[in-house]
Amino acid sequence: MTPITAPILIFTYDRPAHTRRTVESLQKNLLAEYSEVFFYADGAKSENDRHAVDEVRHYIKSIKGFKKISIIERTRNYGLSANIIDGVSEILSKHPNIIVLEDDIVTGPYFLKFMNESLSRFESNDQIWHISGWSHPILPDGLADCYFWRGMDCWGWATWADRWAHFEKKPHLLKSTWSRDKIFRFNIDGADNLWRQVEDNISNNINTWAIFWYATIFDRNGLCLSPTVSLVNNIGFDGSGENCGVSADFHVNLSKNQVNSWPICIEESTIALKRIKQFYLLKKIYSPIKLATKLFQKFRVIK
Repeated sequence: MTPITAPILIFTYDRPAHTRRTVESLQKNLLAEYSEVFFYADGAKSENDRHAVDEVRHYIKSIKGFKKISIIERTRNYGLSANIIDGVSEILSKHPNIIVLEDDIVTGPYFLKFMNESLSRFESNDQIWHISGWSHPILPDGLADCYFWRGMDCWGWATWADRWAHFEKKPHLLKSTWSRDKIFRFNIDGADNLWRQVEDNISNNINTWAIFWYATIFDRNGLCLSPTVSLVNNIGFDGSGENCGVSADFHVNLSKNQVNSWPICIEESTIALKRIKQFYLLKKIYSPIKLATKLFQKFRVIK
């Protein structure tokens, strides 16, 4: 029988090399040949970007290896946030579920299998709102091949139309209605400062979407499913991305194994949560050390 697969959205802009790596890794996935792919190619911000934008569009028109390919070429620049919100909403108005990638996400060979199986397995469970392909680099000991927790990761993800229908991007409403205790839990019990992204959207320092999808899920006590060992790697932390700087903090060892075991209980994993909090706390400790080391190396006088 031909497998039933969710449509895949890939959002592109002006990074042909990243886009090629994203597509080539996806082509090697089990179920790729049965999957329909929609490319949302954003328009150029300026003439300086037009050549790279055109190069990406030329490349995606040559792609094969999938069941069907559709290309939506934006006639103007939407920006990443609006492009994703509009594209996801459009496809989910016609399909019950969806798998989403940006142009800097390299996938392991069983990413699509995990996404499609998870979408099918939890379709009728309204506690589960989101499937992540990426996972923090935590120890897998004591965990199944995947786990539930409150956090939403957007580097290769999937959801259902009935869940996405609740999505709201209303930062001022969040700021006026959420309590300190709620913000503390939202910030992974104070281990990170995710709330800062909400405030930065209010002040127009950034214009993002993912933090509001997390807020939508969190506000409804939803759970997200993550693989214990990441099935994707974000290659965009090289200064080329719209919202990513240069960093190796979130690099992971990409799993090439299938997800075969699932959590027994539909509840947040205390083990995974503890290890994720440790990851962020250690990151806070080591970031100033790394900065000081870089500054020392830059300004030291070699005698």
